[in-house]
Amino acid sequence: MPRPQPLQDFLDVALPAMRARAHDGNSPASLQAISEAVLAVGQTGAGPASLPVVDALLDRALAREMDYGDLAELLQAVRALAPLLCWRRRTGDAGASANFAENHANAMLLGPGGIEERRDLWIGLSLIAPQTRYPDHQHAPEETYLVLSPGSFRKPGRDWFQPGIGGSFFVPPNAVHAMRAEEEPLFALWALRV
Repeated sequence: MPRPQPLQDFLDVALPAMRARAHDGNSPASLQAISEAVLAVGQTGAGPASLPVVDALLDRALAREMDYGDLAELLQAVRALAPLLCWRRRTGDAGASANFAENHANAMLLGPGGIEERRDLWIGLSLIAPQTRYPDHQHAPEETYLVLSPGSFRKPGRDWFQPGIGGSFFVPPNAVHAMRAEEEPLFALWALRV
């Protein structure tokens, strides 16, 4: 079955934007492998689903003015893809803010439970409401982030840091990491090589 065109259009913009900014750790090699893997199309996955935090904040996150043309194209591609996104919550644990449950959402685009069901890679989006801290978490796959808003992140070897809009960073396998939104919603794209 063919990949939905809005998802293909998103990948055609998102992966080059991520690769152009990937200089941290193993990000370049990881994103190269992911770019090659997405040439094969996975199985049809989850249908659309929204959450109140998405209804309240996604348009605001996507309306951000970008200084870089590829990031503006990326937000436009997310706008076109938005009707297909299946947004979900994760449970809060170590370090999550008390308001975490209602104030965050993740959308898996490619991966387990994604628009395209896959086991070899995960590509998704996170949206976090202001004054909300995502919990400390870890997973076996390495991960590269592309940050599309203000926000703070933490990973091994670094206290809380702000990559800035268009910033990218790498999280090694099994490394504990976290993120938090401050005055504005946090919006980030992430890709994991399994």
